[in-house]
Amino acid sequence: MHNADESFYDEAACGLLVTAVDGTILRCNSTFCGWTGYAAEELIAKRRIQELLTIGGRVFHQTHWAPLLQMQGSVAEIQLEIIHRDLHTVPILLNAIRRRDESGVKDHIAVFVSTDRRKYERELLAARERAETALIARREVDVRLQDLNERLSEADRRKDEFLATLAHELRNPLAPMRNVLDILRLKNFDDPDLRWSLGVFERQLQQMTHLVDDLMEVSRITQGRVELRKRPLDIVEAMHDAVETCMPLMQASSHTLTVILPNAPVFVDSDPTRLAQIMLNLLNNAAKYTPAGGQIRFVGERQGDQAVLTVIDSGIGIPEQHLSNVFQMFSQLAPALERSQGGLGIGLALVRGLVELHGGTVCADSKGEGLGSEFCVRLPLSQMEFEVAPASSDRPSAPAQGRRVLLIDDNEDAIESMAMVLHMLGHEVQTARDGMTGIAMGREFSPQVVLLDIGLPELNGYDVAKLIRNEAWGSHALLIAATGWGQREDKQAALDAGFDQHLTKPINVADLDAIFRSID
Repeated sequence: MHNADESFYDEAACGLLVTAVDGTILRCNSTFCGWTGYAAEELIAKRRIQELLTIGGRVFHQTHWAPLLQMQGSVAEIQLEIIHRDLHTVPILLNAIRRRDESGVKDHIAVFVSTDRRKYERELLAARERAETALIARREVDVRLQDLNERLSEADRRKDEFLATLAHELRNPLAPMRNVLDILRLKNFDDPDLRWSLGVFERQLQQMTHLVDDLMEVSRITQGRVELRKRPLDIVEAMHDAVETCMPLMQASSHTLTVILPNAPVFVDSDPTRLAQIMLNLLNNAAKYTPAGGQIRFVGERQGDQAVLTVIDSGIGIPEQHLSNVFQMFSQLAPALERSQGGLGIGLALVRGLVELHGGTVCADSKGEGLGSEFCVRLPLSQMEFEVAPASSDRPSAPAQGRRVLLIDDNEDAIESMAMVLHMLGHEVQTARDGMTGIAMGREFSPQVVLLDIGLPELNGYDVAKLIRNEAWGSHALLIAATGWGQREDKQAALDAGFDQHLTKPINVADLDAIFRSID
């Protein structure tokens, strides 16, 4: 059977090729070789498909064919000309599809000889004329491109500086919010509604903090290089967050959401925000494409060495021919548009991207239109799944022994709220609004810990840190940078200035307590 398949491929009525993403020919049949006049060994691994095209075809490959494959994974009915080995041209009709297998991404191409040439000849002629014009003006274009690249580099640098500054400014109001939350956590409240409200406050504050952090990585995100902040996580935690966030949409559509949690903890190495984002997108997708009053099930379980998350709905379903396309960017089912509550068609594509970053897989299934859909995410279990998970509350059960702490920060809300938190945890605290006042206060107070903001008036935190290290009391104090600047170079600058630790606002009191415990 294998030999028969090979014979069918080699002698097919159309030319068949497999190429790498850059066009390098990896396989071709004898039909294609016959149309081009080359032997297979002269093409495979030695030629790129675009090298066999006319100059207009090469331009078309660069401006249309390759970008379309990159964006939508396929191109169809492209009319071009291939240059035969004896230099005459052969009109062809070409279809291509991009696929991924265990060895990587490849383009599968089918070629047919075409006799209807008038339409594509006009297009190729126009492309040839544009190419010739571009070649004549090459030197001028190169100069302009160089100037443009310099301006783009400068704009990119300014963008990075702006985003870093924006993230810093956003962290300033988040810091006192974090401190107030810690204060409330340290109080004893019997009202269950208030305890629930604190939980919502904390989750949303964490989400805002994470989003601010992403501003620092925006260039990585736009280039598809999202940096995950992984930790061992029980999937139940992310399921709860996703369900809570999607409930308003479920209730607005009168859906019944049934949540089935695993019987025992199921740990994965995951970025909590991204995992909740995966689940939320699937739940929102189910809610949007299920008629009012529908049934939606959300199931989490362990199967072998995988954590499995499944969303099943009674919605409009997915035609079989569209099942393989639902995870493509901008993909939307035409019959579903009138039911859709908006969106750009990127939700499921984002799900697939995030799942793959976690080392998992996602698939869709449906019995057909009107018969509902099922989406299944599979993630590898954490190697640390049987270890004890950290407590979900940031309130320390046994705070570090009382320390003498000096806070130096010009933000009144931030410094007063942090002082209140530390007082409640049993520490002795003094505060200063600028560096020189803080240094003078330190001579009398002799603090064990100095929590020092970087963005201070007159002298910045780096300069103040150097002056503190020259003080008798400051040579042995634990010096912590508390700042909204959180990029890698900022942390290194803090260490170079004499800081022992760098904490990015808003500061988690549990992290601060852990540092206090390290003091002899």
